[in-house]
Amino acid sequence: MTSQTPDIRPKACETCPIRERAVCSHCSGSELEELDQFKYYRTYEAGQPIIFAGDKLEFVGSIVKGVATLTQTMEDGRRQMTGLLLPSDFVGRPGREIALYDVTATTEVVMCCFRIKPFEALLAKTPHLSQRLLEMTLDELDAAREWLLLLGRKTAREKIASLLKFIAKREFGQTVNVLELDICFDLPLTREAMADYLGLTLETVSRQISALKREGIITLKKNRSVTVPDVEKLFRETGDDHAA
Repeated sequence: MTSQTPDIRPKACETCPIRERAVCSHCSGSELEELDQFKYYRTYEAGQPIIFAGDKLEFVGSIVKGVATLTQTMEDGRRQMTGLLLPSDFVGRPGREIALYDVTATTEVVMCCFRIKPFEALLAKTPHLSQRLLEMTLDELDAAREWLLLLGRKTAREKIASLLKFIAKREFGQTVNVLELDICFDLPLTREAMADYLGLTLETVSRQISALKREGIITLKKNRSVTVPDVEKLFRETGDDHAA
């Protein structure tokens, strides 16, 4: 079941808000037309599952709007959020029949989906499509390595600052120097979800956000709208060696 909100899906690839960042960003007009033959859109409400671990994968695709989470469940029922999926991120893995993770919409999510078998066939004959997917996979690997560092070595304050840095850089694009911008964005996660993702308690998340606010590193409106008056100062709080 999908939500009944107004249709916000792009009418054509040329008007797609993730056109320059998605897996199809290097595709020619004829290749986009071929993709269009097995492309469709789905809208998911906040909290709605997109994929269950163990399901047979019938589609792959890109998030056009919204935020989703990757979650893995252990045998005893414990759950761990293992990743965030933001606009332009790719969902699913060509060549794999069964999903390994739960994918759940955190906010309303619009996905551009491709039926998996035709997509795999196009991938095999389109080098720059497979190259773009490889680039995105390597970016995901880098993010996973940073996440391991975050969980294993960073303090609670550094974890919160790192998450805010990640969201800011994704909001404004990886190639943009956010140190030169006035940064304002909406938090895509509740504090409970942030705690789950960062391996912290809800109380710790609230305490650290309050400390960043009290020290003027961030300002908050309605607990979800974040403004960063001094981006470099926030980045220093991440504990990373490099500012950006």
